[in-house]
Amino acid sequence: MYQRIVVKLGTSTLTGGTPRLDRAYMVDIVRQCAALHAEGRDVIICTSGAIAAGRERLGLPELPATVTTKQMLAAVGQSRLMMFYESFFEIYGIHVGQMLLTRADVKDRGRFLNARDMLQALLEYRIVPIINENDAVATAEIKVGDNDNLSALVSLLADADLLLLLTDQAGLYTADPRSDPTARLIPEVRTIDKDLRAQAGGSGSGLGVGGMATKLQAADVARRAGADVVIAAGREPDVIRRVVLGEGLGTRFPALAVPLEHRKRWIFAGRTPKGCLVVDDGAAQALTRAGSSLLPAGIHAVEGQFERGDTVSILGPGRDELARGIARYDSRELDEIIGHRSSEIAGRLGHDNGPVAVHRNDLILV
Repeated sequence: MYQRIVVKLGTSTLTGGTPRLDRAYMVDIVRQCAALHAEGRDVIICTSGAIAAGRERLGLPELPATVTTKQMLAAVGQSRLMMFYESFFEIYGIHVGQMLLTRADVKDRGRFLNARDMLQALLEYRIVPIINENDAVATAEIKVGDNDNLSALVSLLADADLLLLLTDQAGLYTADPRSDPTARLIPEVRTIDKDLRAQAGGSGSGLGVGGMATKLQAADVARRAGADVVIAAGREPDVIRRVVLGEGLGTRFPALAVPLEHRKRWIFAGRTPKGCLVVDDGAAQALTRAGSSLLPAGIHAVEGQFERGDTVSILGPGRDELARGIARYDSRELDEIIGHRSSEIAGRLGHDNGPVAVHRNDLILV
């Protein structure tokens, strides 16, 4: 059913809730991936576990939870994690290649394209990419933040048609199944709205680093890039193969019927908005219904500081996010021209970067 699959494995899934990586489980995951590889499918693994591997290698030390300590553990553990994957895939005669990514690798358009080309080259030569965030050097400014969202970016880079998020729960529930016996599994989600996000909760759900909320974020990005997304239990027997063959496990998020074009995928997923433009009702209608560009006249307020070329979030009158786009003017310039006609821009600024604040070709409806 699917040809190119991204499999995301979180630390809690890889360890089974213990302080150590579960080698037997990793071997079984590799067995499932190898079977798909033998059928000519492309498999990409987006894995956590470097910090856990480093802690185990050093004797499970009790260390202060500082950024430097985590980076040290990741530096020790990343090579060990790769050693496991390489040795397990070698059983099946399959080569693996390591990719370590940060937000900076997808924020810059040139680096984004380089990462995409490198990933495509690995797949072309039938090498299984093993991808992780570069925790040994990443800081808060350049971290993707969690491997759920990293796996969504990988799906976007790879043009994958399935993102499989393996976790310690069977999928997305109507409530937390560990505390609410009436919680029901949701088999399919077609709309990710603020009510669903609130229902999913935050990182306190206990599902790895990000929890179910970050899995919804990842699903939203990946499905806009044209991939189906499935959240399923990582310990379900043969879960990868069964999902790939279309069995109804977990919670499925179907891909959007018309996925974003490549440049707009990068705008949506690769760049964190630097500021906000609050628009009036007329501009909101023009953006969402008529597919128009955003004109300065329709902007009610400018929030944050950003430069020309930065990504901004466009908020409606009720402060719901309507769109994201690349600003044609910086925040100081927009403060001068909001509420004014495009014909007045040059007179107010002394120069003119065009009649729009955000062009529709650089804008994505959220």
